Amino acid sequence: MTKQNQQGFTLIELMIVVAIIGILAAIALPAYQDYTARAQASEAASLAAGVKTSIAEFYQSNGEYPDDATAPKNSDLAVTGTYSSIAVTADTGVIVATMNSSGVAANLAGKKFTYTPNLANNAFKWTCTHDLAAGDEDIAPKGCTAKK
Repeated sequence: MTKQNQQGFTLIELMIVVAIIGILAAIALPAYQDYTARAQASEAASLAAGVKTSIAEFYQSNGEYPDDATAPKNSDLAVTGTYSSIAVTADTGVIVATMNSSGVAANLAGKKFTYTPNLANNAFKWTCTHDLAAGDEDIAPKGCTAKK
């Protein structure tokens, strides 16, 4: 008589593997959601970077910020991305990046990042403020730490 070898996994072993996968998923999902929210918010900073350069060059050439009567107009500097849009206020050079209300992370929907130019020692320095809820500050773009 020959002995038959049993092959396969026991129910307990399968339950342990499923439990481990569940724990890993519970840890990974929030981390992934934070990662995607930070990536979406960084688009606003990226779009604003080009507009900052345009505003700084315009001011240094003309001694004023673009408005509705200048060339280019402040509305010509508007940019729309996948997750956000950029607008420039007339006469102040303030850049407002508004996140879309849909298609973005829930804690970013409709939020704004405001870049304000400061002329200190004849150099442009930009101050960024945001209107993110308490606890969501970590998803703001780098350098945008001040709360509105």
